[in-house]
Amino acid sequence: MNFRFPKSEKLKSKKTIELLFKEGKSFSKFPIKVFYLPMINFEKTQAGFAVPKRSFKNAVDRNRIKRQLREAYRLQKHLLKSEGDSEFALFFLYLGKDKLPYESIEKGMEKILSKIN
Repeated sequence: MNFRFPKSEKLKSKKTIELLFKEGKSFSKFPIKVFYLPMINFEKTQAGFAVPKRSFKNAVDRNRIKRQLREAYRLQKHLLKSEGDSEFALFFLYLGKDKLPYESIEKGMEKILSKIN
């Protein structure tokens, strides 16, 4: 099992992100909201992460939460592969107003990834 999160799996294309917000579906499981869209022409599932500046003024806090989101995704992304060979564009948005412990972020990520399948 590969637990890496290489550059090829990071969602960076502005066109894809716009398409994801326009046509993608979304749901939330506190403290995370996910936007997802099945993509036919992707080689790998790509994921992006964001924490709103409105909730966390300090960049240090936003970056820490983004690192925790990426780590939780990296360790749980194997849950997406069980469905088949469909690839997704994913965008995770942190909803919480406070810094939560990593365990709650990890549980939310696990529930979200299993629900996408």
